Amino acid sequence: MATGRRTTIADIAARAGVSISAVSFALNGRPGVSESTRERVRQVARDLDWQPHTAARALGGAKAGSIGFVLNRPARTLGTESFFGDLISGIQLGLTGTHIGMTLLVARDAEEELETYRDWWRGHRVDGVIVIDPRRDDDRLRLLAELGMPSVVVGSHPSPAGAAPSVWIDDSDATDTVLRYLRALGHRRIAHVSGPPEFEHTALRIDRVRAFAGAGDDPDDRTESVPTDYSAEAGAAATRRLLSAATRPTAIVFDNDVLAVAGLGVASEMGVRVPQDVSIVSFDDSAMIRLVRPAITSLTRDTVELGQRAAVLLREQIESDAPLPSRPGPELTLSVRESTARITP
Repeated sequence: MATGRRTTIADIAARAGVSISAVSFALNGRPGVSESTRERVRQVARDLDWQPHTAARALGGAKAGSIGFVLNRPARTLGTESFFGDLISGIQLGLTGTHIGMTLLVARDAEEELETYRDWWRGHRVDGVIVIDPRRDDDRLRLLAELGMPSVVVGSHPSPAGAAPSVWIDDSDATDTVLRYLRALGHRRIAHVSGPPEFEHTALRIDRVRAFAGAGDDPDDRTESVPTDYSAEAGAAATRRLLSAATRPTAIVFDNDVLAVAGLGVASEMGVRVPQDVSIVSFDDSAMIRLVRPAITSLTRDTVELGQRAAVLLREQIESDAPLPSRPGPELTLSVRESTARITP
């Protein structure tokens, strides 16, 4: 057998000593060949590592046997955020035992993500996709609905009736949990270092921070959000600005673990003690959060399970004729560590 080219059904026919049409019947489960011939052809196909051509599989109406997952984030942040590794591990766990694979792509921008979905669906390369970081006016969800492509959203609330279902975690309630805890410790000047506001979960957190600031009776209550691109550099710059203010916050809440660790480093650089001078909280938990000193208080969720639930729901959605109901994700808990303390007069 020559190397460096795709194995064809003609190669299989030659090796098995049968006609090309017999190979086609055998591999597609059609009548017209004996069971012994069918098994011999399949064994030769396995020996030659033959894979069906995507276009031919599409014409035959067969499933692609893969789901898609596009990450549209700056490349420099992907290697440091444990969230993505845990989520991908969970998705793989949700595919265990199914012989379904995952096609993963890192997109440079929103347009490349949209084009990827078009290419995948036209080329019959995936049977459905998992979508993360939904936006309030999301071109991706509109496109997927137009294509009729099964999809599941990892989001912050249940999807509207008739829309792609979500596996969701309530970011509004999560934000309230953190802010109530800090308020109970006596903090009144609380800053929020956020991700990009166009993301729905970030916008929900920012909304709750603003609402929380206006809900108290104390005129000294002050809460603000500073947007970043999730990078350590942006997190450090935002923290440096906050801690350099004439009236600096007594607590800072960071949208992820990378931002929080960067903020902790800036506090040390500026001689601001944690938690004596400023308390620090992260919306994401990770080994990094737990290993720094002081270890950082965080919201803890099982991101592996979140990915697993999304994959299972997508598998069921692919087999369904109508959108399935959304499902809640794993519960969030507040893990209190050494980076937060009661404010000192």
